[in-house]
Amino acid sequence: MSATDVAGETGMGSTVAIMQPYFLPYAGYFRLISGSDTFVVYDCVQFPRRGWVHRNKLRDPQGVEQWLTLPLQPAPQDVRIDALAFPDDAAEELDRRLRPFALQSATGDAASLIATMRDLKGRPVDHIVQLLTEVCRLLDVPFNSIRSSSLEVPATFRGQDRILEICRRVGATRYINAPGGRDLYDPAAFAAAGVALQFLPPFDGPTGSILQRLLDDPAAQIRAELYDWSPQD
Repeated sequence: MSATDVAGETGMGSTVAIMQPYFLPYAGYFRLISGSDTFVVYDCVQFPRRGWVHRNKLRDPQGVEQWLTLPLQPAPQDVRIDALAFPDDAAEELDRRLRPFALQSATGDAASLIATMRDLKGRPVDHIVQLLTEVCRLLDVPFNSIRSSSLEVPATFRGQDRILEICRRVGATRYINAPGGRDLYDPAAFAAAGVALQFLPPFDGPTGSILQRLLDDPAAQIRAELYDWSPQD
């Protein structure tokens, strides 16, 4: 599969962001989507069990943050994100895990996102991408995405080299990353590959789950935060 083939089939642009799929991530995550022509869902890597792929925090009726975790089928330690699966009773188990948060009174955009969250379909990565799609719809943010697993990058590419190979395959000329990625990448390596490396500035807004934000704040306010920044070299 060539970069020309991928770009032609998906309508990709030159600015690319690459990020693992997170379950109801904080608003700052969506700046990567708002700032890129193509968002690559990085699902071809090992599932980080203590990360944010399958869990996030919401406030309970007492105002205390509690974990909300997607039910997952047991899997080997080295399972990739795209190979995760739901157990047969996932819908019932998710309903049980949602009860402590008393979300029945949610209205508007938050209620729409909650309905999407309850509708478990396919694999966990499918569900998480559907949630990201719904959030972008609610915030009026274009979401042109592709999954890294579909690019069939050989396992011999690791770390920075894997990111650069993904950039090559999608025809990227600019790669934008979260501010925490500064220590992970060598600007000279990106320049040699013909890819400009840029970073988001630190996010000054609330860092709670996007669902919590939609429960607390109007979508228009959150959307404004996603575009109020300039990339940094």
